[in-house]
Amino acid sequence: MVEYRIDRRSGVATYVQIVQQTKQALRLGHLRPGDKLPTAREVVEATAINPNTVLKAYRELEREGLVEARRGLGTFVKRALGTAPAESPLHGELDDWAVRARASGLDRDDVAALFTAVLETHFAVPEKHLQGESS
Repeated sequence: MVEYRIDRRSGVATYVQIVQQTKQALRLGHLRPGDKLPTAREVVEATAINPNTVLKAYRELEREGLVEARRGLGTFVKRALGTAPAESPLHGELDDWAVRARASGLDRDDVAALFTAVLETHFAVPEKHLQGESS
């Protein structure tokens, strides 16, 4: 089961954090089709957030076709995302890199900024496609 961690200083809406963390768990294989998400009450008890926030996140995940609510039973994973299992060799390499980054004095925000910059370089969408032009 996924355990949500809410960062109140991040500037990211709480429900969005729940959606993002659920998607990450789906991508890494921590959640699989058929798995049950924690109840709103369980999330509220663990994170001290408003139950409506949890329900809003779950509705968003349902709208995206990732989960389904079963009346009286809970919310269940409907489909998986991605192909990056947590036991991938790349996970270990990235873990080693994060250890080195922290040892060199970078904090979490520095690492996130650096990693995001690298992602943008390697996974950028060509500008033509963003403007709706065809090649």
